[in-house]
Amino acid sequence: MIVKERIEFITHWIKSYADQYDINRLVVGVSGGIDSAVVSTLCAATGLPTTVLSMPIRQKQEQQELGINHCLRLMEHFMNVHWETIELTELYETFERLFPADNMLALANSRARLRMTTLYQVAQEKAGIVVGTGNKVEDFGVGFYTKYGDGGVDISPIGDCLKTEVWEMGEALGVSQDIIKATPTDGLWDDNRTDEDQLGMTYPELEKAMLQHEQNITPIDATEIENLTKFLAIKEKTQHKMEPIPVCILGE
Repeated sequence: MIVKERIEFITHWIKSYADQYDINRLVVGVSGGIDSAVVSTLCAATGLPTTVLSMPIRQKQEQQELGINHCLRLMEHFMNVHWETIELTELYETFERLFPADNMLALANSRARLRMTTLYQVAQEKAGIVVGTGNKVEDFGVGFYTKYGDGGVDISPIGDCLKTEVWEMGEALGVSQDIIKATPTDGLWDDNRTDEDQLGMTYPELEKAMLQHEQNITPIDATEIENLTKFLAIKEKTQHKMEPIPVCILGE
């Protein structure tokens, strides 16, 4: 599917879902990254009332400015877009003081869950739904998201799109080059570590390994073998996120 068709398909899909269930508003968290920029633009293009939320938690200034500038651009081009900034740093720091700082991953995930709670608060107030911003590689390839954090959404418009396809849509939609060229990061760490720092691979490398695994393609060199091994190790560790919650069935 070429990029224009993909954009039209997803935009129509979002609108159809909202019409089917009488949804009055779309609510999207905007981080300054490419995924949220593309999803928020697609939501705006539906013509439905769209709220874009900036929810900084000790956010790096440059990253926050990318998100704010994107929200301003959306409001310039779409009359149906409303932007809010909800500062969550003080709330997070109150939460942080309740726990020892020896498990930084747990606290990083708590940032994502505070944002999820905020999105649902706004969505319910406005009779809307929370629109997810995860792509196929993150959500269904390596489980690179927070369970009940950025994984807690009502619909997932780009969940079947590779990261490179999201970048393509960003170009076609006129998303700022500053966002398109920005180094991917989840923004959940005080040391500003990137996605590549955490995963040990770039998104193109992850995509290739994922497709090799899905299509049973043999790697052609040592680098591809190493990347496939890394991908499978990550996938095995996070597989529980990508499967339905286990339910104890009585009598089985």
